[in-house]
Amino acid sequence: MINTIYLEDYLKSVISSEMSASCPAELLKAHAVISRSWLLAQIEKNRELTDQFQKYETTRITPGELVRWYDREDHTGFDVCADDHCQRYQGITRIISSEAIEAVEATAGEVLMSEGKICDTRFSKCCGGITESFENVWEPAPKSYLVAVTDREPSGTRPAVNLCTEEEAQKWIKGSPDAFCNTSDPMLLARILPDYDRKTHDFYRWRVSYTREELSELVRNRSGIDFGEITALEPLQRGFSGRIIRLKITGTRQSYIVGKELEIRKWLSPTHLYSAAFVVEVEEGEQGLPARFILHGAGWGHGVGLCQIGAAVMGEEGYPYRQILGHYFQKAVISKLYKV
Repeated sequence: MINTIYLEDYLKSVISSEMSASCPAELLKAHAVISRSWLLAQIEKNRELTDQFQKYETTRITPGELVRWYDREDHTGFDVCADDHCQRYQGITRIISSEAIEAVEATAGEVLMSEGKICDTRFSKCCGGITESFENVWEPAPKSYLVAVTDREPSGTRPAVNLCTEEEAQKWIKGSPDAFCNTSDPMLLARILPDYDRKTHDFYRWRVSYTREELSELVRNRSGIDFGEITALEPLQRGFSGRIIRLKITGTRQSYIVGKELEIRKWLSPTHLYSAAFVVEVEEGEQGLPARFILHGAGWGHGVGLCQIGAAVMGEEGYPYRQILGHYFQKAVISKLYKV
């Protein structure tokens, strides 16, 4: 079933579905702008690919390595889907808040622009303290407005720590650095998160533990590759937020490299890990084999662009939506594309 809908009405539902409609008004306005921008950028990109008769490739397979990212390739008969793959859209009846309506109407027609094009404005639930660069998560095409920034004051600051190295990633992920999105305030989280997201309490720093047997069976089922007994998980490349881009999995039968971040998350969880920003702790067992793998992680989602929880905290602290957008989307400018 395909729902044909006016863009501004679609946005009113998205804003009420992605975040709680009781969020700070400035966050709702910021989200209206990026949700509008992202959708129009996807439509524009699809038209370009169609006009150029290009097939959009998202998988690279070489001997011993799989690199895959997930983007627009799944949607050929419609513009966007209704879930996290694109943006949460739960129908017109989801528009239950006058605040969401006001946020969309107050920013009607506004988009973020860069170098004469509508910005591909990505967002995730919680960056974990530092946002990630676009090319480390999706296609290897850097975007000047989707670069790593530290989620704290002064806003828009590039990271002062090098999380591409294992030593710094270990310290960062196992710590709890100050950030806008580092909040456990139950009153605030109740205001900003929809009911179905409130069950997730450990979004800033989290921990997952598997026995060797559990991990070996999980990865075999999720990847379709029989590694035997898994003996090591080795990050080969990390992004600026500490998210793993390439992970080497070694077993008693074979080794294999997997990327990018969402594919890694899918292989290491029955659904998917909160994020690919994790470090691995191994408890040794008998016969030189690991007994247990403990993943210490940071953040919730891919971490590119706007950090929803961080932006909500900024809105709660009085930052206007234009400043929130300026923090997460470097060198982008707000432009009124059309009037409603």
